[in-house]
Amino acid sequence: MNREQNLSAAANADIGRSSFGSESADVRALFRRGDLQKQYRDLHWNGTFDDYLRVAAANPTVTANAFQRVHTMIMSYGAEKYVRGGREYTRFKFFDDPLGGGQDAVYGIDDKLMKLVQFFESAAKGFGMQKRLFLMLGPVGSSKSTVARLLKRGIEAYSHTPEGGIYTFGFSKEPVRSQDATESRTNVARALQGEVEWSPMNVEPLSIIPQHLRAEFLGVLNAGRAGDSQKVQINGGLDPVSRYQLSELLKAYNGDYDKALDHVIVKRVAISEEERTGITTFQPKDPKSQDSTELTGDINYRKLAKYGVDSDPRAFSFDGELCKANRGMAEFIEVLKLEREFLYELLTATQERVIKPKKFPQTEIDLVLLGHTNEAEYEKLQQDRFQEALRDRSLKIDVPYVLTLSDEKRIYEKDFTSEKVGRHIAPHTVEVAAMFAVCSRLDEPKKGGMTLLQKMRLYNGEAVAGYTEQTVRELQDDAPREGHRGISPRFIQDSLGACLVKDTEETRKFLSPFMLLNVLRERLPENPHITSDEEKARLSAILDKVEQEYKEIVKKEVQLAIAGDVKALETMGQKYVENISAYQRKQKVKNPLTQTLEEPDERFMRSLEEKIGIASSAKDDFRREILQTIGAMAASGKKFNPLDNERLKEALEKKLFEDTKDTIQIKQFVSVVQDDEQQQRFDTLKDRLIKRFGYNDDSATEVLKFVASILAR
Repeated sequence: MNREQNLSAAANADIGRSSFGSESADVRALFRRGDLQKQYRDLHWNGTFDDYLRVAAANPTVTANAFQRVHTMIMSYGAEKYVRGGREYTRFKFFDDPLGGGQDAVYGIDDKLMKLVQFFESAAKGFGMQKRLFLMLGPVGSSKSTVARLLKRGIEAYSHTPEGGIYTFGFSKEPVRSQDATESRTNVARALQGEVEWSPMNVEPLSIIPQHLRAEFLGVLNAGRAGDSQKVQINGGLDPVSRYQLSELLKAYNGDYDKALDHVIVKRVAISEEERTGITTFQPKDPKSQDSTELTGDINYRKLAKYGVDSDPRAFSFDGELCKANRGMAEFIEVLKLEREFLYELLTATQERVIKPKKFPQTEIDLVLLGHTNEAEYEKLQQDRFQEALRDRSLKIDVPYVLTLSDEKRIYEKDFTSEKVGRHIAPHTVEVAAMFAVCSRLDEPKKGGMTLLQKMRLYNGEAVAGYTEQTVRELQDDAPREGHRGISPRFIQDSLGACLVKDTEETRKFLSPFMLLNVLRERLPENPHITSDEEKARLSAILDKVEQEYKEIVKKEVQLAIAGDVKALETMGQKYVENISAYQRKQKVKNPLTQTLEEPDERFMRSLEEKIGIASSAKDDFRREILQTIGAMAASGKKFNPLDNERLKEALEKKLFEDTKDTIQIKQFVSVVQDDEQQQRFDTLKDRLIKRFGYNDDSATEVLKFVASILAR
């Protein structure tokens, strides 16, 4: 190193120290970790054909086909079962996006994802579904692309694990295999410095075994192994380049297969979408500038000059999407928009698992073909009698919009939280957005008396008086196409974003459901997917219902804040229990003030019961139910608390609200001028809303003034 280089290095070191100090050393240390170097060495493993046989024998999963890899990868993250609406579902944890920190997690379509995983399992076992195009169908914004992205990311990561390792091979000019392991490694290293003719489609090294020897070869290799997962497999055949190279070696060695294998170098490859290794993505373009060679490859005219004839595989670039995706997955965006010549290529690729490069024989492929499209394009396919073969070779997987409120909320909560947006998001803001989205996707219930919001609650697994799990199943069976229309998550996300960029005094402080509802009303006519006045009117009516539902929610919360005196609630509850106990026993109650015995206070008892809709004819049943609960708890040594019974608690809260609202004079909160006493009461209620429901000072003030304005009217 000369003097100038020394000075430059010293200057750079000084800059590093002055800019970062000790942090620079800490950061640099991250890149010197031993595990990173080991991972690099593992992913860049290479060796002879015999070396690979030892790898495959020790870990047979490296010889799995593409469908087996995808299914094993999904199942490696685990699954859990749950029941909703009387139906059992399986949640595959892979779709929680553990690799991406949950950003691409898919919620609310577990029944459809179950079907997709079942298809993968069937294909992995060779039951015929491996010869199909997996076609995801759904409306815009229904997470089709997200599912595809998760699968691609998953198989990328899986290929970095020991179980998911993928190996391919090439031919060296000189033999590399030797009886001495050290000499073999030296020969491989020397060959890699020169020219190795690698398989352009990354085919499995064992594909070099001729068909007539495969059964015997596997019999020897798998002797004593139990279970298919513990057995080495051979999937597919050679690509044209590898077939040519093998043929030339066999000619040179007069058919000695063993000597030809001396020239084989095996290497490990990692699936990478960025490098177009094992993953490709294809989308329709201008038909005039796009032809089917983009799928299977084309002549390399630069090499043609070297090899002389275009039928020499070395003069052909096997860089089409189906070639590069071999051993992994090819995604086709808006697949049904492809020209027919592309669809014909897909027909062969799906049914026969082969491609036909120009001027070459059919070549086997091992990959998952995953396409997605929308409703309109699929309807065109259904009506096109010339596309019957494609329909027959497609496995349709519906990917509808989410129909469960809790799952829809989770979609927006990934991006819209107070921490992420940098300002307070009032309670129920995301819930209101989700309610509107879900209700827009539901069919009007056919059961008499049921409202759309009740149906939404039932689908969400909530209890609704008068309906059972059987009701939910009947509703779902009556509306099999629910989720294929309505408001998309993108429209809701855009509306939430529009709220946040509104530059007003209020939006700079917080975001509330009232602000969101206003923006939804403003933007609804601009939604490009609303194509009729009838649909616009339907959605506007749903928005009205959601707004009314939200008003009821905040009225109840303010009511609970006003009735937030737990001691007062318990005192009132105890009084109710004493009265119904005396009523049941036909006894009298002692008046705490006069100490005289009086008849049970029927007026008081009914004032509570009426708050939760208990008719006079049903009062005795309700009172007996409470007393039976008290008796059962007493028998087990427990004390009954009136606030532990949800219905009684609701009645007590409503009763206390009615009894105290005039004393608190909430109507005066709409007044600009308030005396000190009234301000103190106002602040007390705000504090209760903040502590109990998660409001901040500004959003609590908004809610209190809204409820006050209702009561003032």
